[in-house]
Amino acid sequence: MLIAIATENGHVSPHFGRCQQYTLFDVAHGVIQSKRVVPNPGHEPGVLPAFLKEIGASCIIAGGMGPRAQQLFDQQGIDVVMGVSGKVEDIANAFLAGELTGQGNACDHGHPEACDRH
Repeated sequence: MLIAIATENGHVSPHFGRCQQYTLFDVAHGVIQSKRVVPNPGHEPGVLPAFLKEIGASCIIAGGMGPRAQQLFDQQGIDVVMGVSGKVEDIANAFLAGELTGQGNACDHGHPEACDRH
């Protein structure tokens, strides 16, 4: 599973599309195997869901996003967890521990299994 977190200055960005970068956590058996950061290629309608799908993301975590973006992520098979704030590493660990709570969460659960479609 590859978790993408919209990132701004080491924290979860309030808007997935306007963030500086995405922090990617490669996870196997509930344990972070690696972390890398990729720059945001630009905020154009439909580009970011396809970009994140291309790099293998199965879940996006962000402070928020509009309903059209949520629909586009759903079409790409990428689950969305929204309403999240805090330091990126803390959020990744909380997600893996099943302790992530967000407001407006578009995922069925705040658990890794909810975003593990692949």
